[in-house]
Amino acid sequence: MASWNNPASMLPEGMVSTNPFGNFTVVDAAPKDLLPLIDPHWYQYPPMNPLWYGLLGFTIFILGILSIVGNAVVIWVFMNTKSLRSPANLLVVNLAVSDFLMMLTMFPPMVVSCYYHTWAFSPFFCELYGFFGSIFGCISIWTMIFITLDRYNVIVKGVSAEPLTSKGALLRIMFVWVVSTVWTILPFFGWNRYVPEGNMTACGTDYLSESAFSKSYLYIYGSWVYMLPLIIIIVAYSQIVSAVFAHEKQMREQAKKMGVKSLRSEEAQKTSAECRLAKVALMTVSLWFIAWTPYLVINFTGMNNKSVISPLFTIWGSLFAKANAVYNPIVYAISHPKYRAALEKKLPCLSCSGGDGASDSVSVTTTQSEQPVTEKSESA
Repeated sequence: MASWNNPASMLPEGMVSTNPFGNFTVVDAAPKDLLPLIDPHWYQYPPMNPLWYGLLGFTIFILGILSIVGNAVVIWVFMNTKSLRSPANLLVVNLAVSDFLMMLTMFPPMVVSCYYHTWAFSPFFCELYGFFGSIFGCISIWTMIFITLDRYNVIVKGVSAEPLTSKGALLRIMFVWVVSTVWTILPFFGWNRYVPEGNMTACGTDYLSESAFSKSYLYIYGSWVYMLPLIIIIVAYSQIVSAVFAHEKQMREQAKKMGVKSLRSEEAQKTSAECRLAKVALMTVSLWFIAWTPYLVINFTGMNNKSVISPLFTIWGSLFAKANAVYNPIVYAISHPKYRAALEKKLPCLSCSGGDGASDSVSVTTTQSEQPVTEKSESA
């Protein structure tokens, strides 16, 4: 407790307080050229316990390594396995690329800043850091939206669905990157801005500004990357669940008429496989919302009731958001039979496949774009 009696001792060795008010706060160790970006709100909070910086730095380091390795493996396996080169899986690869780049650009600076107990780089790099987090987060969620819409197209529309082509997948990917870039570059031109978080180890959008113009960006952008995707996902999955229930009911009625316990044709097996992939997509998107909801809560709370926002509270936004980049490789490794089979062949040491994982009768990656809707066998 001696450090709390002498707050200056909580600064890393060699760091000198830059606080213009002369008191001991969480801002004390920040570089002088960073002070214009720091909201006066943070000057009322004492320095955080060094234990929090250590725990946060260690956790982000572990998450960063897992994410970079996991997503790199996903990209490598999908791009080097012929049977996985389908239009739908181009979206999966784009998701892995986005998650890979997010952690590659974000976790090293945050780990270094945790060591120094403050943002250890230039003000411009702070803005760039906030931009990276925002753009890759936007790319991830909208890539997942298109994956969800592809599942909706296959499961709900069925035979009448227009197959996803490679050109269609690439156009969707281009749309995601272009629109995400436009949205996240706007703060560089004065519509909101990227500033240090309250714990001073990461940077993000400015949710403490009193300017109505600045707040309008967060409200509109928040609707684009959170509210609208949430509505799309709820509608899509409600239709998917309805279609699955209707299909199962039809199967039971048909089996009853024929006097058998069950009807399981190859077509039914294909539908079941598509439903398994829908569950994987639903799990992935759900995890994304779990990861990014804290950031939404922090941003909207900061705009409407900043008194409850503390430096310690802002840690959870960074932690949960970056953890999202670890989920996707794990989800696909566990729930993707064809990916498991390829992983077992190429990297047996990382495979979590069981004995029958590679021999599922129909891969969950199969889509109508890989084979005609009337074809019963799995495409090669």
